[in-house]
Amino acid sequence: MSYSSSRDNWERLVTAVVKREQIWQLCHQNSISTIASDYTDVTLSFSSVRSVSSSSHQLPVINDSIIEDRKNASKTISRKLFSALRWKRKPKDCDVREGLVGIPEYDGLESFSLLELLIATDNFSDQNFVGRGGHGTVYKGRLNNGSVVAVKRSKQVIELQLEMASLVIHRNVIKLIGFCITQEEQLLVYPFMQNGSVGSCLKRRQPALGWPVRNSIALGVAKGLAYLHEECVRTIIHRDVKAANILLDEDFQAVLADFSLAEFMDCHDDSAIKGTLGHMAPEYLFAGKFTEKADVFSYGIFLLQLITGQYIHELHTLATKDGMQLLEMVYTVYEEKNFEVLVDSSFEGNFVKEDVEKLFQLILICTRDDPHERPTMSEVVRMIEDGECDERWKKFLWHKIFLTPGSVVLASEGWMIFDSCSLTVAEELSDPR
Repeated sequence: MSYSSSRDNWERLVTAVVKREQIWQLCHQNSISTIASDYTDVTLSFSSVRSVSSSSHQLPVINDSIIEDRKNASKTISRKLFSALRWKRKPKDCDVREGLVGIPEYDGLESFSLLELLIATDNFSDQNFVGRGGHGTVYKGRLNNGSVVAVKRSKQVIELQLEMASLVIHRNVIKLIGFCITQEEQLLVYPFMQNGSVGSCLKRRQPALGWPVRNSIALGVAKGLAYLHEECVRTIIHRDVKAANILLDEDFQAVLADFSLAEFMDCHDDSAIKGTLGHMAPEYLFAGKFTEKADVFSYGIFLLQLITGQYIHELHTLATKDGMQLLEMVYTVYEEKNFEVLVDSSFEGNFVKEDVEKLFQLILICTRDDPHERPTMSEVVRMIEDGECDERWKKFLWHKIFLTPGSVVLASEGWMIFDSCSLTVAEELSDPR
């Protein structure tokens, strides 16, 4: 195909996306020969443009119902075409003063120009650098209206995150302000969280993270997950619940962030196993079984981080020295009521033992190997607020049997044998701060 012919095809395709009602005409004339239906992997191929004369070719007569059907189909097709279009769009359409045209609108989200965000971050200067994770780099910025924001330069296609953000409204879930998409950049704009992440605070031994604050964080994260699982218009599974992905606002209220790996429950792909080793539920890590109970497991591991102030790989190393798996060590410490061994040493023993005991129970309940035996996040919220998890704890004890002193497994689950926390890696900063 000649350069001019290829260029003409792209011009016609871009026009069709902007004017969705015309796309059925392109399809009818065979300009588009293949449109893959997969949202994340759109494949386009074009047939050669053949001159059509009135004497040699006549378009078949089509009735109004066919026209309407094709118009309706175009609404879905045009959105899926967008991911491929932005990489083929000519530089003249990617001016820094504008974003790409033809981008779907999302309720409550502002569309920024690249120039606005370059100015806000001083051209992504090192002085404004906040952190780098597996899915992007975060910079601090200040918008024209004076708002301090975090700008994430994402390495991923961000349309799914935008769709989720347009549905989510909860005080314990990060609120996306807006976005910018060009040929070269995909940027997400969040409010800046001045107290950083729970992970960074634990690492710095932040004095403000006293015991009441940690209890509040545990409750806030539980409420955020309960909202995503049970109250949101569409169920959302976070898939990466950990201390590095929990942000703290100016009042140290917990905000669940980083939806880079999140999926809608009704359209997930079991073939893609994504998350942080040591935090993933065993049924998901080893069998690809994907439900909201995987987040419950990760929440239990997060609680362990919150109590101990340590990364999971550090705790695993500690358990290995005593010849135990991680959760086996947690149960042993609980049984012996020797909480000082694991509770953050910065407390110097100044914590309420009864509160710690309840959180240890909650950790063990949430990390049951059988996902059906784990509570829902709304149950977790009630247990934290009431300070009681007696019924769940009795059920937990009912399933355990003692084999040898200091060693325990769950009779029906192989809890200590099948311990996904034995697989760990160091965590990275991956959120807007």
